[in-house]
Amino acid sequence: MNVTPLVWIITIAVTIAFFVYEFFAHVRKPHEPTIGESARWSAFYIALALLFGVGIGVVSGWDFGGEYFAGYLTEKALSIDNLFVFLLVMAGFAVPKAYQQKVLMIGIVIALILRGAFIAVGATLIENFSWIFYLFGALLLFLAWRQAFSDHEDNPVDGRFMRFVRRHLRVTDEYRGDRLTVREGGVLFVTPMMLTIIAIGFVDLIFAVDSIPAIYGLTNEAYIVFTANAFALMGLRQLFFLIGGLLERLVYLAQGLAVILAFIGVKLVFHALHVNELPFVNGGRHVEWAPEIPIWFSLLFIGATIAVATVASLIKTRRDARGLDAQVEEVRGEGVEGEIRYDDEAARATDRGRSTD
Repeated sequence: MNVTPLVWIITIAVTIAFFVYEFFAHVRKPHEPTIGESARWSAFYIALALLFGVGIGVVSGWDFGGEYFAGYLTEKALSIDNLFVFLLVMAGFAVPKAYQQKVLMIGIVIALILRGAFIAVGATLIENFSWIFYLFGALLLFLAWRQAFSDHEDNPVDGRFMRFVRRHLRVTDEYRGDRLTVREGGVLFVTPMMLTIIAIGFVDLIFAVDSIPAIYGLTNEAYIVFTANAFALMGLRQLFFLIGGLLERLVYLAQGLAVILAFIGVKLVFHALHVNELPFVNGGRHVEWAPEIPIWFSLLFIGATIAVATVASLIKTRRDARGLDAQVEEVRGEGVEGEIRYDDEAARATDRGRSTD
């Protein structure tokens, strides 16, 4: 895929322009977006991402187009998991809904900057060291295991990093609008809003560690890696307000992502064996039996995994809700029957008392 410096410059400039527009058009004035507003902009950014993928397929070939779509699906799924942690952070800091847009916007920009740096480093490593695929593959397999079997109850608000930040910063007791710092009595304080953004920035850094190796397992093209990440992050703010309630119902999302990360980890190890140059592995020669998993299979596998995880989550939460409703009705029924039995016994006791008299 031949991407000229001019194409890179135009792509980065357009990406920056979108985020600048987002800030001045939607975020600058604090407000809670409506469901309609969130739905329209989410649909717009998803349609734009799909259209861009079609453009890559038409201009550069559908092998690259397939790599883009597989990368976009993976990054979007990981970004939704990221949203769940954002939700925990903002609940932990009790961020007013009117200011949540600003927090999300700054967090998403930080995420894009961090991922851009990781993309550049990853591209340099891949170009110079073929063995890096072994490292990426092992990392993804570890992250898949952690994603599948961790309890996901850790709140970054109470983590070691944020406790360290609190010890070294003067923090106001309450929010000061959407300001990040205030000066009181000649002393500079940070607000809880600043702490929230620091926490989200730290979360972004952690998520970039699995996000970038994952997409490099699907494509070696840095341009596809960057654009898939950019489009996955665009519209994430609106998606937060659109599916905020749905996030809690995606109970199997973590397991679905674990399957995807494990699949890409295995794919990376196979690729590393296929291009092997390490002298202590097969005498430094390529391992011929190692298969190269085609991108169409990766795309189908990732899409199917996301679909299965989503459907299974909704079925389970609906079944749990029905079970809870049945328990409530049973308790109510027992309460009514108990009242009836009590009234009957009281009536019989009254009758016995009358007969005695």
